[in-house]
Amino acid sequence: MATIRPIKKANPLVSIVTPCFNSQKYILDTINSVQNQTVTDWELLLINDASTDHTEHIIKKRQALDSRIKYFKHNHNQGPAYARNLGIENAKGKYLAFLDADDVWLPLFLESCIARNEAFVFTSALRVDENLKPMLSPFIVPEKVSYSDVLKSNSIICSTAFIDIEKLGKLYMPLIKKRQDMGLWLQYLKKTEYAFGIKKPLAMYRIRENSLSRNKKKLLKHQWDFYRNVEKISFLKSVYYMLCWGYFGYKKYSS
Repeated sequence: MATIRPIKKANPLVSIVTPCFNSQKYILDTINSVQNQTVTDWELLLINDASTDHTEHIIKKRQALDSRIKYFKHNHNQGPAYARNLGIENAKGKYLAFLDADDVWLPLFLESCIARNEAFVFTSALRVDENLKPMLSPFIVPEKVSYSDVLKSNSIICSTAFIDIEKLGKLYMPLIKKRQDMGLWLQYLKKTEYAFGIKKPLAMYRIRENSLSRNKKKLLKHQWDFYRNVEKISFLKSVYYMLCWGYFGYKKYSS
């Protein structure tokens, strides 16, 4: 059972959205990392996207011990954008955060994000293998990013984003197969000039062996379609952003 740390002072509620699909191998690590936060004023919205393994059983067992855990279920698999949007729709907090079912937070994640007092915050992350052992060097984020910066290279790992929805409102992810998180960041960066980065790694991002995000060739079409069909960027500008994305993406996953 996870050790729940006491909060130093009361904080507004944080809504944490976690989509789950066949996540039995990792979901308990993820839940534990939320329960181990120094900030305890949170709700964890777990959306089971029609898993066929023991994900539901594991979640319900932990939910019975902690009323802050909320459980939702799709009867048919719909994909992470639909699952996350269901979580956003049901979020009741001042703050909104995302934590994927195979990632974990370090104990100071929520406290550090709240302390920044910005509308949109994201953090650096440790890059680990499936057993949480270091795989690549830590991914250290820039001090801040703009809309244009994210188009060139998305430095915001989904499990490190932290948004003040009291300031920026609720927005939803585009219903596309890939890059839906990037789509949401860009929507928010049309409302606020910058997202602010925390240099200290406060999350652990699992790089799984079959991770599509590491195979840039497979992502080329998704990225191009995103520029042209989601963000409606001109052909020439899309070519420019694709070149930037390829260059920065290579650097991101080669160190």
